[in-house]
Amino acid sequence: MARHHPGGFVERSRIVEGGGDVAEDSRRYVSWSSTPSVASAASTHSRARMAEVARRLGVEVEVSTLEAWDPAGRKFDAVVAAQAWHWIDPIAGAAKAARVLRPGGRLAAFWHVFQLPPDLAEAFAEVYERLVPEAPVNVRWLSGPPEAAYAPMLTKAADGFRTAGGFCDSEEWRFDWERTYTRNTWLDQLPTIGLLTRLPQDRLAEILEGVGAAVDKLGGSFTMRYSTVAVTATRNGAGPS
Repeated sequence: MARHHPGGFVERSRIVEGGGDVAEDSRRYVSWSSTPSVASAASTHSRARMAEVARRLGVEVEVSTLEAWDPAGRKFDAVVAAQAWHWIDPIAGAAKAARVLRPGGRLAAFWHVFQLPPDLAEAFAEVYERLVPEAPVNVRWLSGPPEAAYAPMLTKAADGFRTAGGFCDSEEWRFDWERTYTRNTWLDQLPTIGLLTRLPQDRLAEILEGVGAAVDKLGGSFTMRYSTVAVTATRNGAGPS
């Protein structure tokens, strides 16, 4: 008997991941699929590093952008993008997905959106704005409703699905969950957030020091609210081939 997974995947699903930047998600795809996933790295700077991580997980890796990737006539049950669709051309990426999906196959782009506790969000904002005053982003949104920050991405993705053709009407999915962080586990993760990935090490160290002090004031740990938000559609019998 086939074992079912979220989104209608079954144990023998063939899955292609566009933009393999999240190792934990790649690991789940491998556990769902008897045929190793194909990961196409989304951005030049991350390709070699993320390809190596994915290969260690047992994922078949073909380094390319999704838009330029050559599927060599293969068909898949799902095309997924975790934390990566915003790096992909929304129309060209959807057109490539339509080309490689079997009828009834699913395209899903999703993001994990977090909401910081207000005290921690305020401390992060104060330190960030002091150290990076030229930043164009208002980081105080980190304490707001999780779905608000990603609504434009979901809309842009859905518009791309529709424009590319070959898909039924898109849907938006949301799954709410929580995770508790200690001071150290949060500071380990913080440098991977897009706002901080390109900061000089001295500025990053000061931000980590300020945020760490804020976590200490909360008792050394805190619970983070997450929402996994997705836009998804199934392949119909028309459109790109």
